[in-house]
Amino acid sequence: MKKELIAVFALLITTVSFAQEKNKKMKFDVNGKCAMCKERIEKAALNVKGVKYASWDIPTHQLSVILDERKTNPMKIKTAIVAVGHDTKELKATDEAYHSVHPCCLYRDDNSDDGATH
Repeated sequence: MKKELIAVFALLITTVSFAQEKNKKMKFDVNGKCAMCKERIEKAALNVKGVKYASWDIPTHQLSVILDERKTNPMKIKTAIVAVGHDTKELKATDEAYHSVHPCCLYRDDNSDDGATH
């Protein structure tokens, strides 16, 4: 019985350690408009410990990242991005952060309801 418990325990540890990938590829939407936005978004993502690669595509607004899940997670990356003024589907930048970007980078339509409370 003791050997069986040890075997089950070892299997669980192995399963948990493999559940977190060292080079996890992910994509998510990040709002922005131009090359300055691209530079700002990528820099914010790359400054998160565990992010190995970040590339934001201007036309599709898709941020592609490679991350070490043992060191970070997508929400930490999104939090860093909203801190520099760019919205994601899950998180919105504060008005202060949003208005800190260059005027050409302002992507929110002032006439539309983007879900933010005013």
